[in-house]
Amino acid sequence: MTTERRRLLVALLATVAVLAPVGWFWQASLVPGTYSVMDMGYPDYGGGPSAMTHHDLMGRSIATLVEDPDRPADVRVTLTVRKQRFRLASGQQVDGYTVNGTSPGPVIHAVQGQLVQVRLVNASVPGGVTLHWHGVDVPNAEDGVAGVTQDAVPVGGSFTYRFVADQVGTYWYHSHQVSHAQVQGGLLGALVVTPKPPTPAPATASTQVDQLAVLHVYDGKPTVNGASGDVPVDAPDGATVRVRIVNTDNGATPVWTSGSPFRVLAVDGYELHGPTPVSNRAVRLTAGGRADLEVTAPARVELGGASALVIGSGAPAASPQPTRLVDFLTYGAPAPLGFDPTKADRRFRYSIGRRPGFVDGRPGLWWSINGHLFPDVPMFVVEEGDIVQMHLENHSGAVHPMHLHGHHAVVLARNGVKATGSPWWIDSLDVAGGDNYDIAFVADNPGIWMDHCHNLPHAAQGLVAHLMYAGLTEPFRVGGGKDNQPE
Repeated sequence: MTTERRRLLVALLATVAVLAPVGWFWQASLVPGTYSVMDMGYPDYGGGPSAMTHHDLMGRSIATLVEDPDRPADVRVTLTVRKQRFRLASGQQVDGYTVNGTSPGPVIHAVQGQLVQVRLVNASVPGGVTLHWHGVDVPNAEDGVAGVTQDAVPVGGSFTYRFVADQVGTYWYHSHQVSHAQVQGGLLGALVVTPKPPTPAPATASTQVDQLAVLHVYDGKPTVNGASGDVPVDAPDGATVRVRIVNTDNGATPVWTSGSPFRVLAVDGYELHGPTPVSNRAVRLTAGGRADLEVTAPARVELGGASALVIGSGAPAASPQPTRLVDFLTYGAPAPLGFDPTKADRRFRYSIGRRPGFVDGRPGLWWSINGHLFPDVPMFVVEEGDIVQMHLENHSGAVHPMHLHGHHAVVLARNGVKATGSPWWIDSLDVAGGDNYDIAFVADNPGIWMDHCHNLPHAAQGLVAHLMYAGLTEPFRVGGGKDNQPE
């Protein structure tokens, strides 16, 4: 063999040595055109029983996990969704999505304990649509995630959701089919669950006002209930006003009051214990999260600095954003949790990073979970009744608002510092770069549940895992003929 041929052979072998691993990683990253989320990644049993293999876990279909079909509904609503050009209350024209002709869609009101029945009708949303009840711990078949708990509803189709509004609080609904596009385009609305009225009614009652504030950015323009700038709210002087703030966007927003104190009554639908008045502080409202503030009229509630609720006449002038935040790790007073997190049956780690690689054949810098790229991500496996602890940590350099479907978790610690205030129950939690949280919950709602970043483009880029109860199976598929695309 000549020297020239040897050099050529060495060059070819070197090329193969470099390209073969790249080709292998490319091939291994390809996602099938249709698949079950139960076949994604690998099972993580969190130190609990793991004698069953991943495929041995199959049993009862999640399609059977519904509310009592014989119970009559107390609240009946039909929501018709369209893709169309529409005008906001601010006058801005938007090409997006409407619910019953508006965005945000109509507010659904229920009293604690009522059964809510919502018929979704897809009039003209191409590619299909679903409704997810964000923060409401519904039965799994009602969770509204395309390809996981149902098929997307095609144009001309309908789907009926039924659930009991057990938990008083402020919630919202939004599409979970191509969610990063449909939610941004306005396919969303609020759900408010109020307590049962006391019996007998009190002889006298102070004046109270309930005000909803749905925050959403349309084409770069921040709005409150579809209006921009200052939004007036009628309230007599001295009235106590409960302001229910819903952040429907992909990033957190600061909320504060100008010139008057406030109390934080609730976070993510759960009342705080012993909330105290605060001044010159802001609440950092997580993407997807909700906070209920109490103010006394007249008052001015600043919503991110671009919009505000001006409550009553004579409200104070706008003030700049405070530099300090309300820290829910210490805010309020301790109260019993109802379970002992130290007796956890399973302990999981959800470590968010970022690394180069391939996702579905595309090279790039991707979000990772426990060092793995989508779809090779953990399936967190639990059994009904388990006490679960999860350690969330973020090494990615970006903030991630993490949202667990079907459950509320209590924050135990942040960066190793234990919580000392009111129990801080969350379904949406900002995990900043470099931070870590310990949270806990009871596995009391069987199903297959998404656990993902609610900066929805991040989820579409692979920052999504699932929590699965043993003994279940599901008949739905991502992709395929139904074109289910949850993120």
